[in-house]
Amino acid sequence: MSEEHAIGGPGAIAPTEHGSAADLLADPTYRDAVTDLLGVLAYAELVAFERLAYDARMAPTLEDKAALAGLATTEFAHYQLLERHLVGMGVSVEKAMAPFVVPLEAFHAQTAPSDWAESLVKAYVGDGIAADFYREVAQLLDPAARAVVLEVLADTGHAEFAVERVRQAIDADPTIAGRLALWGRRIVGEALAQAQAVCSERDALVTLLVGGVPGTGADLVELMRTFNRITDAHMTRMAALGLSA
Repeated sequence: MSEEHAIGGPGAIAPTEHGSAADLLADPTYRDAVTDLLGVLAYAELVAFERLAYDARMAPTLEDKAALAGLATTEFAHYQLLERHLVGMGVSVEKAMAPFVVPLEAFHAQTAPSDWAESLVKAYVGDGIAADFYREVAQLLDPAARAVVLEVLADTGHAEFAVERVRQAIDADPTIAGRLALWGRRIVGEALAQAQAVCSERDALVTLLVGGVPGTGADLVELMRTFNRITDAHMTRMAALGLSA
């Protein structure tokens, strides 16, 4: 899914139509939603930094190890950017991240890769699904928050790196394609299950996600359409890897 993809569904109303960023942040529902989005994204970036640094141990070459180290550094810089924005809102990054530690840790515990190829598929597919989800919400934020989120989600070269290396691995051993396809399906299933679990407990985030004006409630039908769009984007990613979805 590109950043230009239509977000929020029919009838979605951007927050900027209802007042300034300061006015919106004065609304408890909108403020909670922004805090949740930046908090979950900050923790995801922090974990991505740790995961990339750890996965570098499985890299088959020094070039790959160095590439992952560089990507890990970028992820940590993204975390710091989100932290600064939260502090500017008067919210500590630790408090914003706290509700999302358990679900994200559960996802990573249930999807621990067993080798280099699996780690690349997880990074490409799992991070891609998460980025699609965050972009869905980002389009409904005030301009300052939206700019921060989209900067964090900008492609750092990680996707191209993962696709190239996975295709190389399949070319070297075509028998692993079936295993990696099953792995990719497992990743998307776990990721969507965790996203839905988070949404079920974060009402403000759901209201924003479906394009609702703070305080008007959420359209669960539109929420399901959102997850359908994310699933479609996943199928495109799997095809780029040369794997069936």
